[in-house]
Amino acid sequence: MAAWTAARARNFGSIAELYERVRPGYPAEAVDWFLPATAPASGGLRIADVGTGTGKLTDALLAPGREVTAVDPDPGMLAVLSAKHPEVTTVTGTAEQLPFDDATFDAVTFGQSWHWVDPPRGSTEVARILRPGGVLGLFWNIRDAREPWVAELAGILGHQSADELMLEAGGPVVTEPLEFDAMREFQWISTIDVATLVDLAATHGFVITASEADRRKMLDAVAALGERVAGADGMLRLPYRLYAYRFRAA
Repeated sequence: MAAWTAARARNFGSIAELYERVRPGYPAEAVDWFLPATAPASGGLRIADVGTGTGKLTDALLAPGREVTAVDPDPGMLAVLSAKHPEVTTVTGTAEQLPFDDATFDAVTFGQSWHWVDPPRGSTEVARILRPGGVLGLFWNIRDAREPWVAELAGILGHQSADELMLEAGGPVVTEPLEFDAMREFQWISTIDVATLVDLAATHGFVITASEADRRKMLDAVAALGERVAGADGMLRLPYRLYAYRFRAA
């Protein structure tokens, strides 16, 4: 098992149900932008959602005319997905070693997960399982720190995630034989209560692995911030910027 796979399973598998409950989903308009407008001549659109976790992106991908196969290294995460979508085929695997035949899928997606992938190996494997003209979609939800209270939240947590650092450095690295096609940014709002904000902070790997004292200090500060900025109804409007990238197979 690759180092990133072991770390990911250790950090997230133990909180799969919490992850499913509080992590944000993906706006349907982003999926509609990414996917081909028409189904292939062979019939339904076949999609592999890799690094799927509990299926947050799978939720948005599922629709009539689309057949989704969910891939993740962590059986615990896949078990939560299967309970939610029993009709979806789940497969244990990683981007660098996908257990599929050549030219099997019309689209491959990664929601909040490509930054864990070795780009040359992952790009080669994705290209191998894509049909000619197929597409790779990479998606990241990032909290919008242009909102002052969200910037304060980032200060409390005191840590930039791997995906934030990657995007700041210029975006994802994808290598031949895949070619960049387009990028779009979508802005959307998640409405949550204070308890969910605290639980959301608790799902980050650096919080999970912190000492109990540091973890408690961070989460107490997040709760205090949430109580201070919540509306009269006790709810928070948490803004996100969704970055979506599309690449094409030759």
